[in-house]
Amino acid sequence: MAFRYEGWAADAEQGTLTCRYSLDGRDFAERVTLAPGPRWHTEAARAAARLVFLLAGVSYYKTAAPLLIDLGDTGLTDTERDFLREFYLQGLGEFGYRNNLDLSGLEVLAPGGTTPPIPRPLQAGLAAPPDPPGRALVPFGGGIDSIVVVERVRTKADVALFVMSGPADRFEAIEAPAAVTGLPVVRAEREIDPHLLRSAELGFRNGHVPVTGILSAIAVLAAVLDDRDTVVMSNEWSASIPTLEYQGRPVNHQYSKSASFEAAFRDVLAESPANLPGYFSWLRDRTELWVGQEFAALERYHGSFRSCNKAFYTDPARRLDHWCGQCDKCCFIDLILAPFLPAAALGQIFAATGEPLRDPSLAGKFRALLGAGTKPFECVGEVNECRAAVLLAARRDDRKGDRLLRELAEEVAARPDAPTAPDAAAMLAPVGEAFIPAGYR
Repeated sequence: MAFRYEGWAADAEQGTLTCRYSLDGRDFAERVTLAPGPRWHTEAARAAARLVFLLAGVSYYKTAAPLLIDLGDTGLTDTERDFLREFYLQGLGEFGYRNNLDLSGLEVLAPGGTTPPIPRPLQAGLAAPPDPPGRALVPFGGGIDSIVVVERVRTKADVALFVMSGPADRFEAIEAPAAVTGLPVVRAEREIDPHLLRSAELGFRNGHVPVTGILSAIAVLAAVLDDRDTVVMSNEWSASIPTLEYQGRPVNHQYSKSASFEAAFRDVLAESPANLPGYFSWLRDRTELWVGQEFAALERYHGSFRSCNKAFYTDPARRLDHWCGQCDKCCFIDLILAPFLPAAALGQIFAATGEPLRDPSLAGKFRALLGAGTKPFECVGEVNECRAAVLLAARRDDRKGDRLLRELAEEVAARPDAPTAPDAAAMLAPVGEAFIPAGYR
């Protein structure tokens, strides 16, 4: 059995890209709709559309996850082949873990490409793009990370937001803070093949896919069509930290938000002769603790942002219009903001259900964030960041009566590796390396 890439086609008048795949006699088609217009006919748009075709296939591959991927007539350079195989292997790490699969023997079959690599200068061990001409597209999810990035980048460039959703769908958790920015929005509608919605009925395997990688490729195409030169992501340092290990390999729920993905995707973009937009994460060398501190000062967003998982259910009938106050993401956001926002302000944010840190029944979820259990498969911060947040929050005068927070802080403080004050201070400074051009710093 092999998963096959059948081809892609673009319709400039409709503004659509259709990607076709097949597996074991079943055909799949995915459609992405963006703005129509003549820029679809450019070399850059064709190159970007091809990248969407390459990455979007992962959603259909997982239905059976065979060990052979056949790209047919689609040629790959060595860089692209290595990138695509790693995208499947690491991007499906959580999927493999949950389905008890070993994908290490995965083979990518494709003709060789002829695109020569384009050398780039190195800075601090990482490839650095040129200074930005100044038209940036920022993928925007309405959470604290993308809000902080928008507020920083808008002082450096002409910024538009990029929002991806299903056909004719809107997430209020994105739309409300997007409206607060006052910036233009470039939209893409991604329509997955309806067969995927019948996974249980059709006997397909199911699980997490590296959707940020797919979004990244679509954002590059959107940037080309909107004549923008750079895609600026909001993926922070902790996104590179594995969730756990499985079969001797790291499993990272956030792989396509990681530094490894960013570096590999940038190499693929730079190798293209089509002069594709630049791509980097503005938060790569920043911790979630730093993001929490920055967001606390952006008061005009406090009433509109919402990172709750249940705000993003695919089924609108199940989608909440308020924080659920119970999921891992609600717990993490509360925890990472608690050192920097007054307790009353967080109480107002979570007014519909109550603040998670004041709910003793959620102690297990907080302890998992602090490393006393299995780290949740969510976009949450690294364990030491969470421990530092607990200790910092517990020192606030307005938190003296919070029993759960006090218990968590005592447990963290009793650890021999508990973060010290200098450790916490270091987390509020840049950590590690980044690809950020000088003009955006």
